[in-house]
Formats: sequence, structure tokens, C-alpha cells
Amino acid sequence: MKFTPDSFLQWPNRRVTLLGMSGVGKTYLSALLRRNDWFHYSGDYRIGTRYLDEPILDLIKSQAMQVPFLRDLLRRDWIAIKNNIKISDLGPVLSFVGQLGDPEKGGMGLKEFTRRQALYREAEIQAMRDVPSFIDKAEEIYGYQHFVNDVGGSLCELEEPEIIELLARHTLILYIQVPQEDEIKLIERAQADPKPLYFRPDFLLSAVKDYLAEHGLDYVADIAPNDFTRWVFPRLFHSRVPRYEAIARPHGYTVTSKEVAQVRDEPDFIELLATAIARKPVQPDADPDPLDN
Repeated sequence: MKFTPDSFLQWPNRRVTLLGMSGVGKTYLSALLRRNDWFHYSGDYRIGTRYLDEPILDLIKSQAMQVPFLRDLLRRDWIAIKNNIKISDLGPVLSFVGQLGDPEKGGMGLKEFTRRQALYREAEIQAMRDVPSFIDKAEEIYGYQHFVNDVGGSLCELEEPEIIELLARHTLILYIQVPQEDEIKLIERAQADPKPLYFRPDFLLSAVKDYLAEHGLDYVADIAPNDFTRWVFPRLFHSRVPRYEAIARPHGYTVTSKEVAQVRDEPDFIELLATAIARKPVQPDADPDPLDN
């Protein structure tokens, strides 16, 4: 959706998609808006509770079945296992995605890692396809006036133009850019606490090849999972920036993570959005007035 500052300020049912790397403030803004009666749609929460729920449970059960005591209980249906995924704690999703490398250090082989990456990609696509229906549910069932779509940092990696076009039709896309002087800080934070990541297949294969060569290793099983995640993150970050920008240029508006850090309440957020819209000239092919939607 495209706006002028005035049309945005008059928009009665605001719908915003937050785009950017993990750590730029998407979840901070989403939590702030949720406290101000916005419906918070977390892409990763939807992925974990709907599209990866069964694969995650299968993984947990396969581990439990290796313990004789638990295997007996599961086979007799004397116990049940369920996920406990929360918007504020997506641990089961991260555990499922996992890390590449030495199984003795919590990693997995390239074949299994690639399989889970493909499942996550398809789950994220489906979760984004659900956004329009959740916009309707948020208003019609739950009575929320406004909607924020908190997407994962990997949205730009999906290479599914239809998903971006769908989000652009139904929401205002706000890209949170990391100023160049803050890139090192964000990278250092991510390296200090390495978390599972999604990679495009061609990016992953290239990175693995380079890592093995640089470290003099022959096999993926020789990779220390956390070390690989720390090593690859700067490369991943710099590969994603032009992809985010390629989405934001035609479809959205841009603010910086520094500007987001100054947001303290909903009026601050609305003012920041209006400022971002004012900075970008209205394009000739602008969408119809959102007030008509």
C-alpha cells in the first residue's frame, strides 16, 4: 500500500508489515503496539503452531523414542507430547531449524539440515499467505482496529514475488534499515548469541564450501555449529541488505533502527511512519486511496 502522510494519518484500520533483520526492533515495536490494542501477527509463531507443529513433534518424539522408558510410555499412549510455543519464546521453532555441523556438538548433517530448511521456507510462505485472512479475523472476530505483521528476518530470502505483492496489497511495508555505523554492533550481538538461521540453498552451499576451505576441513561433520553460525552471519547480513532494499523501494517505506529505538509509544510510531512516507515521493502508479478499502 502507498500513502501520502495525510492519507496514512486518516487510515482508520492500519495494517503494517515490519521488515528487517532480527535485532532491528521488529519485535520491540510489535510488543509496544500489542499493548496499544493492535493485533500482533507473528510469522514465526504461526509457523510453529500451524505449519511446523507436526514436524517439530515428530522430532521430539524421535528423540524420546531413543530412551527405553519413554519409548514404552509413548507406544502405549500413556503420555502425550505437545509444543508450548509462545510469541515471546519461539524455542521449539529454533530447535527444529537447528544448526549445521558436528552432531556431537548439537549440529546436524547437510542433508537433514537442508530438509528442515526447505520445510521452514514452505511454512513461512504459507504463514504469509495467511496474513489477509488474519487481518479479517483480527477485526471481525477479536475486535482489533489495527494489525501489525511481525515477519522473520528471512522473508527477503524466499524468492517468492507473489508473497511480497500480497503483503504490499494488504499492508504498509515498513523496512527497518541498520545504519552503516551500527552494522558492526548488530553483527556482534548476533555472534555473541548464535541462533539457528534460514539460508537460501545456493547461499548455504557456497558458504559451506568456503567455510570448509578456509578452516581446512573435509566434512560438514567437522564443523563446530556455533562457530559456523558466527562466521556466516556477517556474510548473510550483507547478502540480505540489497534484498530488503529491493522490496522496500517499490513496495514500502524505510526507517532506521536508530529511529525505531526512539519510539516510546503508539503516537511516536505513527509519527515515525508519517515521516517515512513524507520522505518518499508518491509514485505515479500509487494504489487506490486506502480509505476506500
